[in-house]
Amino acid sequence: MFAGKHVNVTAVRRKNDEIVFYEVPRKTSRWMQPLKKIPFVRGVAGILDSSAKGSQHLNFSMEKYAEDEAAEEEAASGSNEAKAQTAAAAPQEDKKSGFSAGMIVSVAVAGVLSFIAGKVIFTGVPAILESLLFEGLFESTIGHNLIEGLIKIIMLLAYLYFISLTPLIKRLFQYHGAEHKVISAYEAGEELTVSNVQKYSRLHYRCGSSFIVFTVLVGVVIYSLPFFTWDTIWERVVIRLALLPVVLGVSYEVLRVTNAMRDLPVLRYLGYPGLWLQLLTTKEPKDDQVAVSIASFNRMRELDRQMTTTS
Repeated sequence: MFAGKHVNVTAVRRKNDEIVFYEVPRKTSRWMQPLKKIPFVRGVAGILDSSAKGSQHLNFSMEKYAEDEAAEEEAASGSNEAKAQTAAAAPQEDKKSGFSAGMIVSVAVAGVLSFIAGKVIFTGVPAILESLLFEGLFESTIGHNLIEGLIKIIMLLAYLYFISLTPLIKRLFQYHGAEHKVISAYEAGEELTVSNVQKYSRLHYRCGSSFIVFTVLVGVVIYSLPFFTWDTIWERVVIRLALLPVVLGVSYEVLRVTNAMRDLPVLRYLGYPGLWLQLLTTKEPKDDQVAVSIASFNRMRELDRQMTTTS
């Protein structure tokens, strides 16, 4: 998936080797647009918006995968009628994939709720574990918060490692790596061919993985401020959850600064933890996966040019 100035495009390779596209104009809702211009608020607004839209694109990919799997099963059973129906229903270009408006909204809501649920789990559980295991170890709040942050990092790394072992997620992470390679090759002014793109690293500074790391580090700092104290484990969890939008907003601003100044020697090192995390969230892609990413990127650029010309 690639996001352009005017359109978001996802490319999917079907089992018959054709590439289909899911194209969605970048339209921000009226109430979301002003929020994206407010520092420390725009980060949270952007994350929720991206979660909703990203879920739609991921659902499109999974729908096409399911269609191909069903077609193979029907073909194996010798159903000629099913084969004809499958062939007729496989367009070269699929802009909306037959999604109804209600289905798109449902997928978007599910994506946002999944993101919120994940943040609640990875925020509340480390605080509970640290309180139960290390309650009497330190008098210093900072010490407890550092251990909490360490537990959060361990949980995150373990989660990413184990899901990356599944074939489906591994393939998803390979496409993630292919996206990074295409962006890096384009930024370097290379012609976007498979051989050229494969020369570049699968790690990229502007990946969301860096944001995940920053939320942990920024959280330790914010939770350690002297006016955020607690007496019980539940007060601690409630404070963490209440401050979650603050942590996300500050982390986003920190990420913007480090991305803008990543060529400065000192600030460049701040991006390294995010790059290290990408060793788990990306995998080296195959040539055919890079080809799909190039197709998606080129389609996005083509549509962006068309929309710019007509606007």
